[in-house]
Amino acid sequence: MCSERRHHDQVAASERSLGECAVLRRLRAWLRALPLQRRVAYLTTVAVALAVAVTSVAGYVTLRISLYRALDAEMVQTASSLAAVPVAQDIRTLGGLTERALRAGNVSVAAIRSDGEIFYVPDERDHLVLGPKELAVARLQSGYSARSGLTSGGEDYRIVAVPITDLGNYALVLGRPLRPTNDILSSLWLVLIIFGVAGVIIAAVVGAYVARSSLRPVRELSAAVEYVTVTKELRPITINATGDIAVLAESFNQMLQSLASSRDRQARLIADAGHELRTPLTSLRTNIELLAADAESGMLKQQDRIDILADVKAQLVEFTDLIGDLVQLARDETAASPEALDFRNVVNAALDRVRRRAHGLAFDVELNPFYVAGDSDMLERAVTNLLDNAVKWSPPGGIIRVQLEGDRLRVADQGPGISEADMPFIFDRFYRGDSARQTSGTGLGLSIVAQTVAQHGGWVKAGRSAQGGAEFTIQLPGATSIEALTKPTAQPPGGQSHSSNAASPSAAVPPTSSAGSRPGSPLAESGRKRQT
Repeated sequence: MCSERRHHDQVAASERSLGECAVLRRLRAWLRALPLQRRVAYLTTVAVALAVAVTSVAGYVTLRISLYRALDAEMVQTASSLAAVPVAQDIRTLGGLTERALRAGNVSVAAIRSDGEIFYVPDERDHLVLGPKELAVARLQSGYSARSGLTSGGEDYRIVAVPITDLGNYALVLGRPLRPTNDILSSLWLVLIIFGVAGVIIAAVVGAYVARSSLRPVRELSAAVEYVTVTKELRPITINATGDIAVLAESFNQMLQSLASSRDRQARLIADAGHELRTPLTSLRTNIELLAADAESGMLKQQDRIDILADVKAQLVEFTDLIGDLVQLARDETAASPEALDFRNVVNAALDRVRRRAHGLAFDVELNPFYVAGDSDMLERAVTNLLDNAVKWSPPGGIIRVQLEGDRLRVADQGPGISEADMPFIFDRFYRGDSARQTSGTGLGLSIVAQTVAQHGGWVKAGRSAQGGAEFTIQLPGATSIEALTKPTAQPPGGQSHSSNAASPSAAVPPTSSAGSRPGSPLAESGRKRQT
């Protein structure tokens, strides 16, 4: 039987625990479903309400204890005086006390003997109802007792008992009405409730205001994000905030600036590409239309047909090169998986490619050890573009000088050089100077060089070589040994991180490049090998 009852109690306790857990889960789900502002306001109000309730209860209990202790001390002192004189002189009439005298003193008096016999004031209508505590004082004849009790009329009294030491087995019992004390406590309780409720209401209002004010930057940020999503306008937002919200807003503005810059570059690239593609497409369409008309009428001579086909072939080659350059420029990111590279191998690979089309030209090459972290294909394409540019402008039998010294790669030719008017624009997309418009090319090669170098954390500048031609200098972060390159550092060489270099090509041009007329450092004449 006991085991069944114990099992039943355990099941009931388990069900209560599961019910409480379910209530807590529903409460958490409800709070999470609320907007953040309302959650903050509700939690603030609840916290203040709990604080007010605890403070009120603590204040009420403390005051009640203090009032009762003060009342007990006063009553014990009065009872001790009465027990000595006159009650000890006449225990049966309690020293001749009368009901009028007790009413004037707002007290009630009685005596109890150790055998339980009780003595009251003659003619008193409402007597104190005594109990075992008062009897214990009469028997022990030490200490005192204090408790709340009732009279025979049902009125609340505070009752104390002290021993009558002169008689030896009696105790004097003194009572005083609790109505005045309870009235004070009731008034205090009413005041605490009124001001507590008022405090909770004020806390709720203030909490709602504080939550609204504190979360205003978040709402502004959310509205800005929604505005950008709807309108596609990537304008920086202005938020009056400090701390984490300000940092978040600044990060969002940086993202907007990056997106706006990327979109502008994309729009410029598309516009420039459309403009540049229009000419070869128009020419190609004209030639194809001529060939189609000739197929129907036979109006062209054999030599004219051969010339047109050669022109079409050349235009297709130019068109293919232009598409390849556009694809390369459209890559607006850093190397996907940078690896440690011997930059000499990159330069040599580019030289091997260029030599096959550099007929009649010689290469003076000096390559010192230098290692970089990056994409070998992207870097080889950039170096190849510089070498192709040098081949394009070199006179027959000219010498192209290539020097890798420290973190600088210099490529110099003996051509006419770059004019002062063209110097500020040579790294712009599709830019071609007056002299370059009469030659083949897409106008994208040097722009690809600048973008690739920027993506690898370096810079490129143009100047005039000691031989009078053009000289291009590339600076890349790296090291002269593979050990120094792979050693972990707080910041990559050059003071820039690769992650921050996916910028426009102009970002790869150092400030000194604006004075493009300044001659570049002449190449050293010693330690070179003449290569043809």
